[in-house]
Amino acid sequence: QVQLVESGGGLVQAGDSLRLSCVGSGRTFSTYAMAWFRQAPGKDREFVAGIGRFGAYTEYTDSVKGRFTISRDNAKNTVYLQMNSLKPEDTALYYCAAKTGAVVSGPGMYPYWGQGTQVTVSS
Repeated sequence: QVQLVESGGGLVQAGDSLRLSCVGSGRTFSTYAMAWFRQAPGKDREFVAGIGRFGAYTEYTDSVKGRFTISRDNAKNTVYLQMNSLKPEDTALYYCAAKTGAVVSGPGMYPYWGQGTQVTVSS
């Protein structure tokens, strides 16, 4: 089992950057594939990016490719989401999630979730 805590959200202007962090508890962080999801008001939770256990594999939703970068530091039990060239449509509550096995995009496949961090991008 792993507990996840996100941080780094905030209010920024279009074109700005933010880096989200997600720290996991326990000594088995490298056991888990990690992902970032986001949920805007009135919308379904959406896969943003995922990373394999040791960082060699990454996956992104089309709308963030070339702007967002997911990375992880297993020595620090931390996964990051570097978000550049932010747009108002990126506004959402961002969650990190963990699962054993491979990265997948379906939120129902992730048993472990953080509480979320709000990202708001003004135009």
